Amino acid sequence: MSEQPVPHPAERPVRRRDRHDRGRPFTPVRPAPGRRDPRPGSRARFDAVALAVVTDLDTRWRARLGPVDVPVEYAVEDMPLLPRDWSDEVPLGSLVRPTVASPARVVLFRRPLERRTESRAELEDLVRRVAAEQVAELLGLVPRDVDPDYEED
Repeated sequence: MSEQPVPHPAERPVRRRDRHDRGRPFTPVRPAPGRRDPRPGSRARFDAVALAVVTDLDTRWRARLGPVDVPVEYAVEDMPLLPRDWSDEVPLGSLVRPTVASPARVVLFRRPLERRTESRAELEDLVRRVAAEQVAELLGLVPRDVDPDYEED
């Protein structure tokens, strides 16, 4: 009688227990090797919307107000950094005033903006409103002077 050798643990097939007869956990569907997933992620979609809106808004307010010697940098962050005891509404955007060493920054917070909208059109409108409000605050103007299409709530 010949006994078969016990395989090394690395050579044994991996088995997953199926305790409740539900089958294996899902198997993710991935793109073929060498191909990218054609669906952009949330961050890429938001960045595309923000870039289009901010580029248009920046061009419009600079053309309307003439040469303004205020360099403005636009940025996107996922979430604002808030203290633990924060109780107000989460901000959608922020203005960082210019210093001698750095230009003014208008920061848009992606996740709060996405949570308040349901469609791409709503997201574009909200991003436009928040950016217009921040630039208007920087320049000491009302948002309608920065963006003629700005509408109050």
